[in-house]
Order: sequence, then structure tokens, then C-alpha cells
Amino acid sequence: MPFLRFSGFLKEDLAPLIPDIVRNFAKEAEVEEEIVKVELVSSTYLTDMPSYVEILMFQRVQEKHDRIVTTLDALLVENGFEQVHIYFVILSPHLYYKKGKPLTGYLIK
Repeated sequence: MPFLRFSGFLKEDLAPLIPDIVRNFAKEAEVEEEIVKVELVSSTYLTDMPSYVEILMFQRVQEKHDRIVTTLDALLVENGFEQVHIYFVILSPHLYYKKGKPLTGYLIK
């Protein structure tokens, strides 16, 4: 946790960027690199879809979300991905469970 889900990318294009993506994301989100999870979603699109990054994480202050997106977008553009949509799915510690217990004591940085 947090989770970064990429869709509309080829594995061979995205894989070399993952170390930089994780490092930059962890720095901006103020989390340890080891807890950042990255997934490449393989989907069959039934309509025209842009490439996107879905970020699932706990709420942070708006400025932190903005910095995360600015940094990630710059890295993607720098590597030829210019029309990527990036959005957050905000998780609640009260509704996120580990070993059957909610993370109610989670502290937001």
C-alpha cells in the first residue's frame, strides 16, 4: 500500500521506468519504497480509452496529491507517454483491513 495501477501500457515500455516511478512516488508521498505496489492491468477495451494510472492510497493534503501527479506525469512525458490520465482512488483506513482488523490508527503525513 499504496497501489499504482497502470493500464494501456506495454510491459516492455513500462518495466524499465518502475524503479524511478517507485522512488519518486515514495519521496513525494513520504512512504517507504518497499510498500509501494505497482501493477500493470491488462484489459480488453470495448471503447477508445486513454492510458491511465490509478493510484489507490489514503488521503493526503491536496498539495501532496498535486506533487505526486506532477512528478509522475513529468517522468511519463519524458519517456514518451504524453496523454496519460492520472487519478486517485482514496481509501479509508477504517475500511482497509489487515488480518481482519481495520487500520484505524493510521497516521497521515
